[in-house]
Amino acid sequence: MSNRYDAIIIGGGHNGLTCAFYLARAGMKVRVLERRDIVGGACVTEEFHPGFRNSTASYTVSLLRPKVIADMKLHERGFRIIERTISNFFPFENDYLKLGGGAGRTEAEFARFSQKDADTYKHYDAALEKVAQVLRDIALKCPPNVGGGVRSLLAAAQQGWPIAGLGLDVQRDLLDIFTKSARDFLEGWFEHDYVRTAFGFDAVVGNYAGVSTPGSAYVLLHHVFGEVNGKFGAWGHSVGGMGAITQAMARACAEYGVEISLEAPVAKVLVNNGKAEGVKLVSGEELYAPTIAANVGPALLFRQLVDSSDLDADFNRRIKNYKTGSGTFRMNVALSELPDFTVLPGKDKAEHHTAGIIIAPGMDYMDQAFIDAQTGGWSKKPIIEIKLPSTIDDSLAPPGQHVASLFCQQFDPKVDWDKHREKVADLIIDTVNDHAPNFKQAVIARQIHSPLDLERKFGLIGGDIFHGNMGLDQLWAARPVLGHGDYRSPIKGLYMCGSGTHPGGGVTGAPGHNAAAEIIRDRGTLWKVLHRGR
Repeated sequence: MSNRYDAIIIGGGHNGLTCAFYLARAGMKVRVLERRDIVGGACVTEEFHPGFRNSTASYTVSLLRPKVIADMKLHERGFRIIERTISNFFPFENDYLKLGGGAGRTEAEFARFSQKDADTYKHYDAALEKVAQVLRDIALKCPPNVGGGVRSLLAAAQQGWPIAGLGLDVQRDLLDIFTKSARDFLEGWFEHDYVRTAFGFDAVVGNYAGVSTPGSAYVLLHHVFGEVNGKFGAWGHSVGGMGAITQAMARACAEYGVEISLEAPVAKVLVNNGKAEGVKLVSGEELYAPTIAANVGPALLFRQLVDSSDLDADFNRRIKNYKTGSGTFRMNVALSELPDFTVLPGKDKAEHHTAGIIIAPGMDYMDQAFIDAQTGGWSKKPIIEIKLPSTIDDSLAPPGQHVASLFCQQFDPKVDWDKHREKVADLIIDTVNDHAPNFKQAVIARQIHSPLDLERKFGLIGGDIFHGNMGLDQLWAARPVLGHGDYRSPIKGLYMCGSGTHPGGGVTGAPGHNAAAEIIRDRGTLWKVLHRGR
């Protein structure tokens, strides 16, 4: 391998691979540097116990942009999504609720608790879809950069004009979602706590906050702007696990000559006279390129890989205060049998086993989980989403056995997790067992990812699955810092292409796509003419 390239990508996660693909397709010589021994970042499938494989970090798919899927020809490279029969299953104290499953089913479920809420649902769904479409429309566009001149003003007008053309009711909903708590927003629509809970859960996924925290309604929206097989708002399972996505992406990159290096951690971005010129690896090897694109979070990039002397004082102060920490504790569990829920008994596979199973019985429960984490370090009764992907993908576990993904909130990232991880893992297992009494005895093995484990293993500072909080102060043109929302860092030639940029976290491919477009734009007209068609 050479030591000189047109572009070097730090981090082989899905956004880094997406960025590398578009740059290589445009004619650039690209090398991806991945710290781990497997490509994919947090979007990977790994064996965590003999015979048991699972998506060990990210675990379900919806937000991956259709344009990225089409451009990288992921379906032709083996990527396939199976839709959920029903979207979610909520076991409550003496009852349950199923969400999704086709026309009229959700309304029928809601009617068991409130006819008014059943009648309201179609209006809520239509309103949220209109707001979600706003996010879809700007997801693959570079945010206008404050101080960026005429081009940024035009971008602001282009992205803002469709919003100005929306009806007043939609604009009001948009304002509510960006400013209100999930509780306040949902109480404006529904009367029954179970119905509110069915939607409120999305507001705390990857969000170290309660449903009563101002701004939490936006995270609810972020989880519904995706689509599966053309169905808006749907979620599904990637056959072969989430790693099937990044393996397909790696094949797309290879077709265009991208070099991918594993076990190649970067120690430092090399900067000379305010311009990035390469990277130094932990091994001591130096690689050079006029373009460096970082698919690591802003906190990791600017606090660890860039010398603070290469940044001005104001940017250093703001990046020091960049908020991270999603309150997430992630587990993978090998099971001898499926969970048998008290409110819906049975160990034979049923539709609720193929859904997202949400242990969050009530809005107050979710708020209390956050309060517990703030005061004691972790939730006494955590919020848990269980996915059992082996119910629809038998390649993941031995015959008759299963794997479970446990995505859990709320857990203070600042806790000494080396000391408390096993005790909290026991608490999580016990919490599931309270609803499915056979669960604990069915556990064959478990893999624990505390917030600290997520940071060490995947480079997620504070265990933040989104590469940074997704509050109004860290979104769109202000992600990660106002004045650098256009994927360009303060250092010339150093770009950001990860989830710490617009449109934020999740397996979307959008930051990688958008950053590549800006890098190619900066290459200039002559370069693009010479490389046209390559």
